[in-house]
Amino acid sequence: MGILWSRLFGKEEMKLVILGLDNAGKSTILYKITMGEVVSTAPTVGANQALIMVVDSTDRARLDLAREELHRVASDPELSSQAGSDGACLLIFANKQDVKGCMNPAQVSEGLALTELKDRQWQIVACSALTGKGLMEGMDWIAHRK
Repeated sequence: MGILWSRLFGKEEMKLVILGLDNAGKSTILYKITMGEVVSTAPTVGANQALIMVVDSTDRARLDLAREELHRVASDPELSSQAGSDGACLLIFANKQDVKGCMNPAQVSEGLALTELKDRQWQIVACSALTGKGLMEGMDWIAHRK
């Protein structure tokens, strides 16, 4: 894995799910985090410790669709606290913060109805996949929840 990953998690293995609508920046974020190494992005369910949702903060038109997808995935019994663990924590990357006119994290949070997610730790972080700004902050939050 990349230097950033090793710095945050050491040699401990952690299972994450990264999701988002097309063109939200998922692949770019994975590339930045792993410093260019090949990463398998096939979604898996079960025994995951964290969900990462990437939201295109410039795409107001599809924020409702992103909310529907997030709530559908977050309600999956395999990822909830009823599955016998503490449940997967949820990190929202409000991506493309480097683009003028984007929604700020509070607007994204409201659009995704994050306060409706019960019994799940969540955090929203402003980021830019292109510059890497905010990625370390988000991954550090996940690392401290394992």
